[in-house]
Amino acid sequence: MFVKSLNCQKCGRSFQTNKKLYVCEKCDGKLTVSYDYEEIVNSLSKKDLEDRKGGIWKYRELLPVVEKKHMISIGEGDTPLLKADKLGKVLKMDDLWLKDETQNPTSSFKDRPMSVGVSKALEFGADTVVTASSGNAATALSAYSAKGQIECYAFVPEDAPRAKIAQIALHGANVVRSISKNSGDPSYELMKMGFKNFEWHPIPSGGAFNPYQPEGNKTMSYEICEQLDWNSPDWHIVPVGAGTLLSGIAKGFFELEELGMIEDFPKIGGIQAEGCAPLVKGFKEGIDPYEITTWNNPETVAGGLMDPYPWDADTAIPAIEKSGGTAEAVSDEDILSTIKLLAETEGIFAEPSGVAGLTGLVDLLEEGKIDRSEKVVVSITGGGLKDQETAVKLAGEIPSIEPDLEQLKNLIG
Repeated sequence: MFVKSLNCQKCGRSFQTNKKLYVCEKCDGKLTVSYDYEEIVNSLSKKDLEDRKGGIWKYRELLPVVEKKHMISIGEGDTPLLKADKLGKVLKMDDLWLKDETQNPTSSFKDRPMSVGVSKALEFGADTVVTASSGNAATALSAYSAKGQIECYAFVPEDAPRAKIAQIALHGANVVRSISKNSGDPSYELMKMGFKNFEWHPIPSGGAFNPYQPEGNKTMSYEICEQLDWNSPDWHIVPVGAGTLLSGIAKGFFELEELGMIEDFPKIGGIQAEGCAPLVKGFKEGIDPYEITTWNNPETVAGGLMDPYPWDADTAIPAIEKSGGTAEAVSDEDILSTIKLLAETEGIFAEPSGVAGLTGLVDLLEEGKIDRSEKVVVSITGGGLKDQETAVKLAGEIPSIEPDLEQLKNLIG
């Protein structure tokens, strides 16, 4: 393994990699994983990667799991990078690409980090993992826990939709509704209790409580550059909730440049929903990431992005700034319109959270912040069946007729 150290984002301390740490033991700050890139350069080439079977574990030298026997996989990664010609014509773009993460095993990008998270927990000898999520993260974690034969607890909001809870429970996870006491997030509080009192291994969506699982997100960047013949796009547009995915994607591009596998990295665009946009507010107003306040009364159709507190703003905002990118918020109305636009032009059915990045691209084009001639990759992060209620509303009333020729003629006008 080429991991060099674990580094605290808050106090700056570094720790040995052989310690079973999830947060800084000095200040409880967020840890990030640092690698020995000089050694990786001497051990890994583009040809090595091209010759390997697809999936996130082909990049194992850049992931924090030591032994192959602990690498749990159900076919995540190796998702297609699609040239969006028809959608490009609508948007008057010649070089638009879509990274279709809906084709992961549980239909979202979360399979990448959860594969790494469960694998690292098994390497630590864990018998129980725990998360705070009612959506894609908990679904993915429950699936990988089942594959790894490890017990899983998922604390979900009290009002979490029954359909989402069912997805988690059917994988054998222990799903528990968390009741608010009017302070903090009860799901996260219960997760932390399990971590501190029962030694359950925390694997939430964000990276503030686990430095390992977010590393899976950067494999998306590796794949994009390899699929573009080891070139980076001009822009990569990413939906943002807590900022974890954006942080990982940016790290992937930065690492490939460090390794000399690409000449430069793209500008990163982070897109949040207007009804819950604390990271965008922090970026635009120049607020210190640790001073960003919790968003009051979050409300958006993009439930997967409804993180009132941006747990990973301390890595996401610096990444946007380093890349020369931007962060924007988009309306629910535009998100819903984009779902239909994407499905009708490119045949990809995505959930509201999954198309937020594409919605943001439309706005950035209209504002002139992205030139229509630039090569742009947009991550479509989750499949449409994740939010069936929204899909049914968007589809509207479906006509019914009998097998009668006159009725058919009337139908088609």
